[in-house]
Amino acid sequence: MQEVLQSLKLTLLNIGYAKLDTSWDYDNVISPFTRMYYITKGTAKVFHSNRVFDLKPGYLYLIPSYTYGRYRCDAYHEQYYISFLEEVKNGQSIYSWKDFVYEIRAVEKDAYFFSRLLELNPRRFLMDEDPKVYDNEPTLKGFVKRNEELSTKSYIETHGILNILLSRFIQNSGKSSYNSPSLKNGLNDVRNYIGQNLHQSLTISRLANFCNLSPDYFSRIFKEHFGIRPSIYLQSKRIERAQLLLLTTNNSLKEIAEKTGMGTISYFSRIFKKHTGKTPGKFRRERLTV
Repeated sequence: MQEVLQSLKLTLLNIGYAKLDTSWDYDNVISPFTRMYYITKGTAKVFHSNRVFDLKPGYLYLIPSYTYGRYRCDAYHEQYYISFLEEVKNGQSIYSWKDFVYEIRAVEKDAYFFSRLLELNPRRFLMDEDPKVYDNEPTLKGFVKRNEELSTKSYIETHGILNILLSRFIQNSGKSSYNSPSLKNGLNDVRNYIGQNLHQSLTISRLANFCNLSPDYFSRIFKEHFGIRPSIYLQSKRIERAQLLLLTTNNSLKEIAEKTGMGTISYFSRIFKKHTGKTPGKFRRERLTV
């Protein structure tokens, strides 16, 4: 686990302070980056991870990358906002390795960290709050490139603050009720294995064999540990990879279906629409149209 954490890379995209009203109303937001909010005034709502979060002053909120979200403000609220890319070894996500909470009470130093991050990066605010404007690869590349303009001191301090703020959301204990370190490590390893082999035919039997477990036992403890059946987890990872490829490459739908292990275009389109409510083609067109 320490090797994974030591490889963690956080890349700032945006930092700003916003005063928002009822126009902050967006559905079907699935961003390829993490969002973090610190609410200072007013209220709003965010829907993600099968929960409703009532945004309130004095609290911090986290929305992991590639998580379906719905945002709504019925009156008025003010917030610090941060968006950043995160990655650990082999191109995996930190969210595949640690359990996170998505709402925490702010402490005094959090206000300093947000304001300091804004001071270090004064021109990184969003010009438009609409995700369709900035949730696309050409725009993201422009945001990332802004990090090259920072001095070495500012870059290191920025990265350090992002690490501190993200660490506030990590849960100290896992969800499972068993205590075998080797079993826990094996389950974490299998998620890495899934990420590296999405293009292949991954059955539950194959995944169980990777952990040297029977399929039934593997399925049961996987759900106990991660809160989701391995078959559903695998399908969600295929959709996440497909979204990334749709946004960041010119690959055809056939190529993406093959790279994500979903075989035919018809099957890929059906499963993608089931998860996102849109066909792959429509998802790509909407996200890449500014």
